[in-house]
Amino acid sequence: MPEVRIKDHWREQRMFDRRALTVGALMALATLGLIARLILLQVVRHEYYSDLSQGNRVRTEPIPAARGLILDRNGEVVASNQPAYQLELVPEEVPNIRDTLTRLAALGLLRREEVDELRRTIAVSRSFDSVPIRLHMSDDDVARFAVRRFEFQGVDIKTRQTRWYPNGDLAVHALGYVGAISEEDLKHIDRAAYAGTALIGKLGVESTYEEQLHGKNGYREVLVNAQGRSVERQGAYQPILRTRAPSAGEDALLSIDLKLQRAAEGALAGHRGAVVALDPTNGDVLALVSLPGFDPNMFARGITSAEYGALANDIDRPLFNRALRGTYPSGSTIKPVLGLAALTDHAIAADTKVFCNAVYYLPGSAHVWRADKDEPRGWLDLPEAISRSSDVYFYRLASTLGIDRIASFLEPFGYGQPTGIDIGGEKPGLLPSPDWKRKAFKRPEDQTWFPGETVNIGIGQGYLLVTPLQLAHISGILAERGRGFHPRVVKGMRDADGHVSWLPAVADAPIKGVSAADWAVVIDAMVGTTHCTRYCGTAWVAFKGAAYEAAGKTGTAQVYTVAQNAKYNANTVAERLRDHAWFIAFAPADAPRIAVAVLVENAGFGSMSAAPVARKVLDAYLLDADGKLKPAPAAPAPVAPPIPAAPPAAAPSVTTAANHT
Repeated sequence: MPEVRIKDHWREQRMFDRRALTVGALMALATLGLIARLILLQVVRHEYYSDLSQGNRVRTEPIPAARGLILDRNGEVVASNQPAYQLELVPEEVPNIRDTLTRLAALGLLRREEVDELRRTIAVSRSFDSVPIRLHMSDDDVARFAVRRFEFQGVDIKTRQTRWYPNGDLAVHALGYVGAISEEDLKHIDRAAYAGTALIGKLGVESTYEEQLHGKNGYREVLVNAQGRSVERQGAYQPILRTRAPSAGEDALLSIDLKLQRAAEGALAGHRGAVVALDPTNGDVLALVSLPGFDPNMFARGITSAEYGALANDIDRPLFNRALRGTYPSGSTIKPVLGLAALTDHAIAADTKVFCNAVYYLPGSAHVWRADKDEPRGWLDLPEAISRSSDVYFYRLASTLGIDRIASFLEPFGYGQPTGIDIGGEKPGLLPSPDWKRKAFKRPEDQTWFPGETVNIGIGQGYLLVTPLQLAHISGILAERGRGFHPRVVKGMRDADGHVSWLPAVADAPIKGVSAADWAVVIDAMVGTTHCTRYCGTAWVAFKGAAYEAAGKTGTAQVYTVAQNAKYNANTVAERLRDHAWFIAFAPADAPRIAVAVLVENAGFGSMSAAPVARKVLDAYLLDADGKLKPAPAAPAPVAPPIPAAPPAAAPSVTTAANHT
């Protein structure tokens, strides 16, 4: 018979009662906890949370600081600020950013090609920041948005300051420009410091001194409604709103003289090239020209893709800073330094005569190095070879010195090294040597240094590359007989209270081991370049009748290799393959106040194209309105001690052939 279980009703009832009591206790505890939390929130901390909830109606808006001015050495304004209307967007208040930007583009307030870039910029911005999406709005743009403003939640018009360059493209490669803050910029700036700011320095002084020029933003608290629009009050609630004024950026005081800058740009107008003028006594950059240039106001107001494309694709490369970044063979401008090397190393005496007949052969070689048809012929000493620019003399001299002695002597002058100018973007040029060649080339057969390459160095050709800034710096060292300074574009900074902090000049390590007599020989030879007495120097025509005595050197740099049996004829060569024209100078020769380097691309002989430009620059700086020499300025300020020179940087190899001056 199967086992039968009898149900225990009392046991089940007791189990149910225990469970009911447990659940009831838990519910009672939860209710007590909820009551306690409500008391804490609504009674104990009522004022705190009340203020916090009301604070959601208050938005903190940044007040961008006024960007510092940029002024030339005489106080003329080079870069200032103008009020402008900007269209800005607060990401957290916009329901659909893509749709909003698309509709703004449909209204003509944004360019359609900008929408994707703006979305990326907004995505990496803080959600509560006001992000500029249109930098400069016309009155028509403002009116067009105002009538449709209700359709664009989180978007508003703000009155901001924008950068203004009153002189257009004057000195643009020294100043640089400001442009819209990009997605890349946001990765390395303090976003809080740039909240509400649309522009940031991109090149030149604007970029290098960005921190000082930018200033410190302030803020103000504003009461807003549910749509994010500012209101005076909401019902009975009228909070105490705080404001902190911004601190304006410091003003940059340039060493550049705008009067001289205008003269230099006017003298070079119509050509591609560069002019750099320095004060050799302290390194002040008096003029820095690279032509053609561009109007930086295009970037400040928001450059279009078509406008940027036109600049970037222009065959004349207006965005390229030839003064700092253009590297060219130095041509015969190297001859004074090579002459100094030969005198210092006693490789030749100043009065030693060398026969020159317009051709040169290395012993045992059939290769011929030719000179121009105007090459001086006959027996020449060193001063005449410099003044009249004899290629054959310096072919022979370079071969006698050898590449190792040449490279070691040229290096302290700054060949193949950055000058240390205080704005970015400078290229170091190239000072070739056997060691450099072994590192620069991969194939073993290309790593050998050949005697013919040393011959080319004698007239500033071959692998040797310099920038116009470097040659101006070297000209300043010659002017000061071995003393040099880091070039500088900014002399000082002025704060909002008008206090000026002058920046000390920084001295290079001086050239050592050169006697006063050897300096005198070379400088007298450079003076001979601009005169016609016992013989006529290559630049005497350009400096005929000058009210001061200038020391100079012409140079002509060959752009492409001429075959052994071919003759160079500028009339049959494409314009952009013609020789570059160089001229370096300093004046007055006995007490130099200015050193200058002029490059005119594809213009032929330095004596015909570059020297007249230099003459106009020197006249503009040294002469008064009556054409008389101005009195010498007061003594320069003390300079900082020299800093060790950086090791030369490697540069790409460029093979060129001989030159003619």
